[in-house]
Amino acid sequence: MLTIGLLGCGNIGHIIGKFRGNWKIVALYDKIADRAEELVREAGGISYRSFDDFIRADFDLVVEAASVQAVRMYAETILRHKKNLVIMSVGALSDPSFRNELVSVAEGEGRRIYIPSGAICGLDNLKVGRISPVSRLLLRTTKSPSSLGIPAGERTLIFKGKANECIKEFPKNVNVSVALSLACGRDADVELFVDPRVERNVHEIFAEGDFGEIYIRVSNLPSPDNPATSYLAALSILSLLNQMDDPLVIGA
Repeated sequence: MLTIGLLGCGNIGHIIGKFRGNWKIVALYDKIADRAEELVREAGGISYRSFDDFIRADFDLVVEAASVQAVRMYAETILRHKKNLVIMSVGALSDPSFRNELVSVAEGEGRRIYIPSGAICGLDNLKVGRISPVSRLLLRTTKSPSSLGIPAGERTLIFKGKANECIKEFPKNVNVSVALSLACGRDADVELFVDPRVERNVHEIFAEGDFGEIYIRVSNLPSPDNPATSYLAALSILSLLNQMDDPLVIGA
């Protein structure tokens, strides 16, 4: 059975902890120690008050469900301790030098870094962009003004540019743009709107290439216990974990 160390014990951590899959959480760490101790009562395992103690525990894989900052602080150490790594806060990989360094460390240590699909769909087929170049790649995201803390009385474009620039301005809100860019092997164009009429986060993906055209629209419901978290994003981690030991892999 796959054994997991959970880094970050907030809303997504609780969703992972409640699910019973073909894996087991054996270690938990959060910078707010009480969060980890609370989650132990649901998920089992041992909570650790220091990251150093956590990473020395005996398990196979770290699931990061914390923050971009946590990835920057701990990812290299995780890999050097011979643990594979699932990164939820994929915005941390928008920095090419940091990303390349992590990939180099993973290769040197014989480890793997996994990126869940998060709050969008279609990353499996969009990976063809690494083989046959994509001529157009656009992510158009629409959110409520309150979710970004930006007042607006009508639909308003607040960002237009590349994914690696958008994530700098909105580090907690457009991780999907970085995941999309990594999947396709090129920096995605991003249009970010706020609209007081929407209640859900809406992500639209437009892609064109020799294969034809792709249009994907995802309208996300929030997590039941935290309106700031996409439920689909949390579920995508569970799907990834479930297929790691599955002898039949679909859409890889």
